[in-house]
Amino acid sequence: MDNDFIYWRHPTPPGIKVEEVSGGYGNASVWREMAMQIYCENGRDGYREVGHFSNGAPFLYSECSRISVTHTSGLLAVATLPRTPEADLGTFSERTALGIDAERLDRAQVVRLRPRFLSEEELALVDAEDVAANITAWTAKEALYKAALTPGLDFRSQLRIIRLPRPSGDVTDPGAFGKAEIIFPSGDKAEMHLYSYLSEGCCVTLAYSPKTATWKKATPTDKK
Repeated sequence: MDNDFIYWRHPTPPGIKVEEVSGGYGNASVWREMAMQIYCENGRDGYREVGHFSNGAPFLYSECSRISVTHTSGLLAVATLPRTPEADLGTFSERTALGIDAERLDRAQVVRLRPRFLSEEELALVDAEDVAANITAWTAKEALYKAALTPGLDFRSQLRIIRLPRPSGDVTDPGAFGKAEIIFPSGDKAEMHLYSYLSEGCCVTLAYSPKTATWKKATPTDKK
C-alpha cells in the first residue's frame, strides 16, 4: 500500500459502516483507481472485487451486502450495510436503500447550480448565501439518486429534501439528521433519512430508509 494514502473505517450514528481512502497523488482517474485498489485490499476476509449492476449500482462479488460508492478530489468513500440475502440488490428495496455522496466544501460553484437541482420549496429551505448548506443539499440529492436505483429520476421533482441535515459533528444534535422522500415514476413514495458529516475538507452524506438493515448503532468515530 502506498504510504501517502490513508485507509480507515468507522461506524456512523445511523449504523452504516463507512470506509474511506484519502491522501495520495496523481490525476483524477489514476487516483481513483489506486484508492479503489486500496479499498479492495482491505477487506476483513481478504481481497474484495467490485462489480456493477445494469443500472450502475455497485456490488461486491460473492457478497450479499449493499454498498454505495462516492469519490471526489482526494477522497473515496464506500458505505456498506449488513448482509441481506433475502433482498434483491439489483432493485430498490427499503430493506437495502442506501446511497452515499461526497463533495468538497470549497466547491462554491454549487451555489450557481442550485436552481437546477432544488425545487422552489427547497430553494426557500436552503440559504442561497450558505455555501456549506448548498453543498450538503447537493450531496443529499446525489445520495438519494444512488439509493433509488432508478435511472432518470428528476433531482428537483422526484428527490425531495424535507429537512436538511446539519453536519455539525455532534451526534446528539437532532439537526444532524435530515428527512427526504423519493418519488418513483409509478407515483410510489419512499421515506428516507439523511445524515451528513465532515471529512478531509468534504461533506459526506448518507441517504437511507428508516427500514434499512443496519449495524448496531454507534456514535464514536475511530480513525486509524
